[in-house]
Amino acid sequence: MDLDASSGSESATPATAIEGRLNLALRLAASQASSLAGGGGSLVFTTTSDSSFAPRLRAAAGFSSPDDARQAANRAESLAANVIATGDPEVAAGLEIQNEASTTLALPLIVPDRTLGALVIENSADLSTERRDALESLAWSVATQLDYPTLSADLDKLRSESNENLSIADEKTDELLKLSEELFAQDIELLQNNEKLGKIEKLKNDFIEKMSRELRTPLNSIIEATITVLAGENDNLSESSQQTLRNALDEGTAFQRTLENILDLWRIKQNEFPVETQELSFSEVIDETIFSVGDTLGEKPVEIVKVIPEPLPKVRGDLAKINQILFLLLDNAAKFIEEGTIKIGARYENERLCCSIDDTGIGICADDQKYIWNEFYQVDDRASAKYRGAGLGLTLVHDLLILLDGDSMLESEPGKGTRVEFSVPVTLA
Repeated sequence: MDLDASSGSESATPATAIEGRLNLALRLAASQASSLAGGGGSLVFTTTSDSSFAPRLRAAAGFSSPDDARQAANRAESLAANVIATGDPEVAAGLEIQNEASTTLALPLIVPDRTLGALVIENSADLSTERRDALESLAWSVATQLDYPTLSADLDKLRSESNENLSIADEKTDELLKLSEELFAQDIELLQNNEKLGKIEKLKNDFIEKMSRELRTPLNSIIEATITVLAGENDNLSESSQQTLRNALDEGTAFQRTLENILDLWRIKQNEFPVETQELSFSEVIDETIFSVGDTLGEKPVEIVKVIPEPLPKVRGDLAKINQILFLLLDNAAKFIEEGTIKIGARYENERLCCSIDDTGIGICADDQKYIWNEFYQVDDRASAKYRGAGLGLTLVHDLLILLDGDSMLESEPGKGTRVEFSVPVTLA
């Protein structure tokens, strides 16, 4: 998310075009920093013309909304100013840029004769040496790009003066050559650093692909074998053996679901999760989803009630992704309710399919509601043993809704339950 971007056009002046390209480069750098930090928030500050140490927010990534990014920038402004003033990296804890457990790394954006800004990265865990080195290389690249317009402007100015003042042509030529050499050297450094960052990105992608191949295939075989034994040899097994196999099946299925969520999130970030439109009956989707969450509910005294107009029209949309969103939300509701009712509402209006899920579960306090869409976030880590999950389900819901151009709303009160609504654009079949 760029908080200070100016878009260019074919009729833009050279200065405007350079500024537009610089803003794009800063947005990409913020996104790269967020990815290198393992999904944390990142902020890019630059100095202002009126004060050499006053930071100005230019780009941000890893935040759920522009308001969250601006609030984070306000809290990190003094740290950025100190780093710009001293030119030394700093690590701070407890700035609460995204969450209370954050650790904040601030790196100066330095060129040979001055500091141009600061790159501030929030991460919930200590950064490895490899990630820290990659972030420092990225900070150097950002500083080089920030300094590039100045060097280019100086170069253009010297060329103009050289044409107007032939008497000092030799002197200006030497300066032009020196600046050209500096620009060339910076281009070489940029290529080298981009190559280093590309290798790190490739290692991450290779790991995801290997995890998909090496874990998912044998896991599917284990689950299928367990189901076959339970179905074919159930009468010949003792009660304890049957229960052990059921527990193993539950654990394997839960792990498989977590693995699939991780892979789906990765595919979305890599733009490898295309939207596929087909005809669907949302009433049938709801029935299938209710059946699928039966294992999560188990023996709980919970009733699932459908509150939908009959008949819902058939529509065209991405059946798999809409089914996945509904399942993740309903499974989350089933996980955090011990008894009571889960109501599913649905309607079609204004060319959108709208759905709501109300439960009488444990609810979520107001302070936690703004974080529940974050990756791996859990309201209470101590409850993770009771409420199984890796904290990826709602993150995947959030990313799938963005992919489908949908929206969502959550209301919750501790001890009373939670209501989640979402809608996605569809067309009548």
